[in-house]
Amino acid sequence: MPAINYETLNSATDVTTTRTLLNEAIPLTGTIVSGTYTEGVSPGFTSATNVKNYSHGMFQSVYDYPYLSSSANHIFDLTVGYTATSGMSSSASEQNSKKLNMYNVMAQTLLGYDVSGAIETFESDLDLTDDNAQMKEVFFVDFSRLLTKDQIKKGSFSISLITGSTDLGPNLRGLTTLPITTLTDLSASDDGGTNPNVNGGEYGLLYNSPYTASAVGAVFYQAGVAVITASVFCTASQVDGIPKNAHFTRNNGNIYGLTGSWTSLPISSSCDEIRRRIANLSFNNTTELNSTIYFCRASSNKFNYSSNPTYTTGSKLRVKSVATDTPVSYITTVGLYNSNNELLAIAKLSEPLKKDPTNEITLRVRLDY
Repeated sequence: MPAINYETLNSATDVTTTRTLLNEAIPLTGTIVSGTYTEGVSPGFTSATNVKNYSHGMFQSVYDYPYLSSSANHIFDLTVGYTATSGMSSSASEQNSKKLNMYNVMAQTLLGYDVSGAIETFESDLDLTDDNAQMKEVFFVDFSRLLTKDQIKKGSFSISLITGSTDLGPNLRGLTTLPITTLTDLSASDDGGTNPNVNGGEYGLLYNSPYTASAVGAVFYQAGVAVITASVFCTASQVDGIPKNAHFTRNNGNIYGLTGSWTSLPISSSCDEIRRRIANLSFNNTTELNSTIYFCRASSNKFNYSSNPTYTTGSKLRVKSVATDTPVSYITTVGLYNSNNELLAIAKLSEPLKKDPTNEITLRVRLDY
């Protein structure tokens, strides 16, 4: 039913906006990540049907269910990369150009360019201007927007990795006695410990235990991407005389603790090795709920008559039996209109509210988006 009388809302006193952050815990167990769903392949050659590789060979996707199923949800993409200045970069290395491209495209997207126009390099600190502790060999965990929503909550990210030189084979399920290193963004919070001045939004550093002197990676909260050093799999406190967390290190192309070499293996095989070492992964996502609140005020001398055509019969009000009685109406619905009196939104009350000249009513209408 079209409105007959309109009340103009004052943007200064009748309209306000709010922002609410909703968080949801996202736990990802190693059994899902390492390949829960298999199809009867002999041990040592397990094919995980919830892990999808592509013909381009630049990354692999992990699902929570066999990816050919309509019930499958994409969890994250996994890939590896290194810089042109890395000791791994060589024309003889397997998929060398693709590994360089993966590093560059992620760095370009998440960090941007320096003052000279060169692509920034990932570093294990928050200062990108000093080029210290450069992370030249990394692996990327790019989470699905389905999981991260608007962003990862600062200070909530945790990933546990099985370290050491043990050959895990195709699956880590049940191997709980192996050494585990847990990386967290403990230093990050809404109040600090992050760098907001990059293309990918804010990022916080990932620290491990028991070696906490330097960061071993970073998590980009709005982009939903974790960047982790290859040297995190090293079991010694030092590598070639350099503290293991001071730099992203390598040993003749071999990633410490992994059975293969990044120089001789394709990206998909390197991803398999890393993925099978993810024992646990968790974070809280964040959904940003923006609201506009309208205070719809019905003063004592307004809205005391209904716009319903059945409110009157002839020239008399149906709700009045005595002419001297005050008019009365019942408010059931609030309509929000634009400047052209076009209906934009409708709010229904849980129960009718009695309105007459003896009272005033303020209705609070909230639109979430």
